[in-house]
Amino acid sequence: MNFLSTFVTFENLHEVRRLCHWGPVIALSVIAICSTMAILDSIIWYWPLDTTGGSINFIMLINWTVLILYNYFNAMFVGPGYIPLGWKPENHQDAQFLQYCRVCQGYKSPRSHHCRKCNRCVMKMDHHCPWINNCCGHTNHAYFTSFLLLAPLGCSHAAIIFIMTMYTQLYERISFGWSTVKIDMSAVRQVQPLMPFSVPAFAATLFALGLALGTTIAVGMLFFIQMKVILRNKTSIESWIEEKAKDRIQHYQTGEDFIFPYDLGSRWLNFKQVFTWSGTPKGDGLEWPVHPKCHQYTLTIEQLKQKADKRVRSVQYRAVEEYNGACCPLNKGLQTFFRTPCTEEPRIPLSKGDTILATRGTKWWMYGDKVLSEEQMRAGERIRGWFPRRCVEKCHYDTAASDSTSDKKVN
Repeated sequence: MNFLSTFVTFENLHEVRRLCHWGPVIALSVIAICSTMAILDSIIWYWPLDTTGGSINFIMLINWTVLILYNYFNAMFVGPGYIPLGWKPENHQDAQFLQYCRVCQGYKSPRSHHCRKCNRCVMKMDHHCPWINNCCGHTNHAYFTSFLLLAPLGCSHAAIIFIMTMYTQLYERISFGWSTVKIDMSAVRQVQPLMPFSVPAFAATLFALGLALGTTIAVGMLFFIQMKVILRNKTSIESWIEEKAKDRIQHYQTGEDFIFPYDLGSRWLNFKQVFTWSGTPKGDGLEWPVHPKCHQYTLTIEQLKQKADKRVRSVQYRAVEEYNGACCPLNKGLQTFFRTPCTEEPRIPLSKGDTILATRGTKWWMYGDKVLSEEQMRAGERIRGWFPRRCVEKCHYDTAASDSTSDKKVN
């Protein structure tokens, strides 16, 4: 009991709740189905005790499963690393270069962002991944990327086993006619496997093959996307910030020369910022090595400029219809129902007379911040999300910029 108590703490038990989510349930189910069927089909196709090749094949299967689960659970439970609540820079004058998070009651350090799902500011946040029900960030980026590499490799191996098992088991049972192909699953094979290959076994193997091939393609694409940003020492969010920086400079013709500060100029050096032999990434998640022509707050200053530009470009709307915040409202028209944004971003309920500052949108939906009372703003509240376009009308008497000057460097 003493041994277990060193590992099982209240925080550990709290983290186990992350498994109670559709993402981990689906991911672990796919891993379990593919691994179990691959092991069973290996016994049918390539009995591991008869040959050296069979033994190596079986050991590799077990090895893939262990490595995939090890990196998956580390990505989930180690977590991305969070900025301490109420954090402030050591030099108080540097606070002018940082955004303030009202939820965490502290400043966001360079490369950190607030996650609405985790409700914390995350170190070097890349994205919130529903498959691990956690953010991908500073401390678990290597584990997450390793999982993205190992899952397609393991599924590719499993897919080969599924194909070879079906081929060898059906070869002597298929008969070809002039216009038909018949498969006699009751036919007796010359060499009987240790386990029978029946119709349910065939169906289960075919289903597992589909899962394995789908996982190989989908997760493999995610791996190449992650490696692309890692080799440039970026995150997915920072790639988007860099694109917006170039658009802002081109739009206003400022003549600035924006240099991404965290690209160290070498893919190998960038790679080593994430992957280390110990598994722990370099740095404390608060300060970072930067390009010689940049400093610690180059990117945060650019973010502040983009925030100011966003406030200037936002458009003020007033709600003219009630909206209860439903994801797919049935009473707002078929187009609104079927064209709902495919995102986990929240929807905001509206009452007649509410004022919203819209920053982006589609033909049927808009995204923006609801204008709150002074008491709500002092309490740190912020309500933003999607709402149907038909529920609002544009205000022609005022601009959003004049109403948003008091919104200083917030979430």
